[in-house]
Amino acid sequence: MPASATKSLRVAVLADSDTRWKWGALTARRLTPAAAEVRLDGYLLRGRATPTARQLEEVGVRADSLREVTGVEFLREMGEAPPDVLVLALVGGGVQAMLHGLRAAWGSGKRPVVVTGYVGVVYEKLTDGLLLRHGADLVLANSRHDADRFRAVYEGVGADASAVTEVALPFLGGAPYTGEHDPYTVVFAAQPSVPDSRRDRTYLLDRLIGHARRHPEREVLLKLRSKPGEHTTHIEELPYQKLAQGKDLPANLRLVYGHMGEVLDRTDLLVTVSSTAALEALHRRIPTAVLTDLGVREVLGNHHFTGSGCLASWDQLDAGHRPVPDEEWVARQGVAADGSYATAFDAARERIAKLLDRPGALPPLAPYYTTETAPGYLPGILARHHLGPDGVPLPGAPAADKTPGPVRQIVRRAARGAYRHGVQRVAPVIRRMGEL
Repeated sequence: MPASATKSLRVAVLADSDTRWKWGALTARRLTPAAAEVRLDGYLLRGRATPTARQLEEVGVRADSLREVTGVEFLREMGEAPPDVLVLALVGGGVQAMLHGLRAAWGSGKRPVVVTGYVGVVYEKLTDGLLLRHGADLVLANSRHDADRFRAVYEGVGADASAVTEVALPFLGGAPYTGEHDPYTVVFAAQPSVPDSRRDRTYLLDRLIGHARRHPEREVLLKLRSKPGEHTTHIEELPYQKLAQGKDLPANLRLVYGHMGEVLDRTDLLVTVSSTAALEALHRRIPTAVLTDLGVREVLGNHHFTGSGCLASWDQLDAGHRPVPDEEWVARQGVAADGSYATAFDAARERIAKLLDRPGALPPLAPYYTTETAPGYLPGILARHHLGPDGVPLPGAPAADKTPGPVRQIVRRAARGAYRHGVQRVAPVIRRMGEL
């Protein structure tokens, strides 16, 4: 048994939204040996989508420590006290900036195993997002389908593809579906930015209301991601809660929050445009419908479900249709409905154990993007995180030199509140006014 399987391990997770914190923290737990004593330290990257206390409570993942940091603060702490394993649960540009910043902080000295990946279905910006994540020791693919695509992209640009490691979505679980509940329950899983127009979102809400009226014997739930003013991984400018105000909702239609797994415990039909909740439902063999009403389009993400057997319209669902998933498609998507989920993370766990037990220091991080391969792209990404082209914090970067004092912390909190108000409340209004 490798020493890493029994010794105490410190794992750090840096996340920039509620969904990515959930993915990062659960991934960290699945990647560490069961016999090891693990300390999980969480860091929330300060920005527009930094999760609120309510969102963190709803995610339900506990850490030994959890605090909000700037990118430069995080790099300084990692340089002073590197963990054993680091999970970067960030948008692609954030991952790339941290990889270069960490390379500068660690140099050729001792460093942790660095892991990154995607929260769910990868249906857009595949090449861009993958190359921004290149340089981590493990780039996790949530399915066999994604692993094949990831390797093809890296090999296609001449980058090392050995970091690609097949796993599954870390938040799958729950009891398999055994039959209809009383009452029969239909759940529509809302998404923050899909679709993004008022017309389309109002259409989906009206069809949900219509379904509830046609089937008064059913319980119909609108599962919401966030409350107005909160941000998730994607910006939600038109929350369904607001669209529902003033509408005559039938008694059997309710708006609900909470943990998706608990909602799925009572679900007989999961309906969505393209939410990752569809994969959670398919894992549990809950009947799942991916809507075609607005078309099957890349911008909606539902094109990912082509061949799944789950595509359906509200007209079909109103008439009683229950989609039957294609087993071959499901098997390639990391849903692991066949019972293989228990071993889905074994390969990644073994790779990490070998890296931890490797004699001497790991080689310096080596992202594909450098000032030689992408001189017109990389510096801008790094500058957004207050880093120079060499990954070193720029002069005047927030908290680049020391821990902020009490007064600076108070000022920073006030400025952050004003910034979030501007991003979440004022900017959407200005954008909508510009569309008039």
